[in-house]
Amino acid sequence: MRKAKDLTRAERLEIGILLGKGHSLRSIARSMGRSPNTVSYEVRRNAVRGSYQPVWADRKARVRKRMRKLQWSKIEAEPEIKAFVIEKLKERWNPDEIAGYLKRTNDVRHVSKTAIYDWLRTARGERYCACLYSKRKRVKKRGPKAKRAAIPNRVGIERRTAGASNRTRYGHWESDTLGGRKGTPAGPAVAYERKARVVCARRKQTMRPREHARAERAMLRDMKALSVTRDNGLENRDHEAVGVPSFFCEPYASWQKGGVENANKMLRAFFPKGTDFSTISQRELDRACAIINNKPRKSLGYRS
Repeated sequence: MRKAKDLTRAERLEIGILLGKGHSLRSIARSMGRSPNTVSYEVRRNAVRGSYQPVWADRKARVRKRMRKLQWSKIEAEPEIKAFVIEKLKERWNPDEIAGYLKRTNDVRHVSKTAIYDWLRTARGERYCACLYSKRKRVKKRGPKAKRAAIPNRVGIERRTAGASNRTRYGHWESDTLGGRKGTPAGPAVAYERKARVVCARRKQTMRPREHARAERAMLRDMKALSVTRDNGLENRDHEAVGVPSFFCEPYASWQKGGVENANKMLRAFFPKGTDFSTISQRELDRACAIINNKPRKSLGYRS
């Protein structure tokens, strides 16, 4: 596990997607190679009005980090403080003693020991680290790269056949899950045929990979199925159990399976965000898909 710091924008987007699909904080942390405390702290600290929005969370974190990084800049902005800090460092005072002395003498121009240490870690103050008893300099720590929970025998979308990419052959599908109410594990599996634009949805009670694969098998049992394009969600770990070749999108590139994303958007007209899918029957899902599949589509020359 990595230390609980410096989540990237991409990681925050992944947290938002997985939360929307009903995954627990612990399973999200496991898939990202992060500590559960890191993910829990991120969701709690950077939520907006009780809801975690990745874009706003990233903005809040960036502002907080910028302010934290600039705390030492008071030393550079005040020549008298800088000269005093350097003078006392050369006299073998440590940062705590310098800060404590400035505060005790009621000097309005004082800095904290943390600000002094932060300044010493910058390029401007690094040369004075030799004045510390430890002679400690800033060191960039390069830990081992975090390992993600691997999807077995994953094949990238770049190896997908031409018939699937250019929509010239029937039988090439896209797959996804429609997220339900926050905190509930239920959410239907959704499949979309790239050439015919057929939309299917299958009820399932959890996001477990085995149940997701079982739902996909049920949807594709009576359909021509040559391939399935997927995202890198945890629910797709048992993709081989479906019995159809799978191709996986690049991380955070949901537009590469834009057909099923659009199908999800159309299904949202019947099942808005926050729907508790444990109360939705398969008949209701079939009815919504029938309405979508029977309306004229511009991409099909206004045929259904």
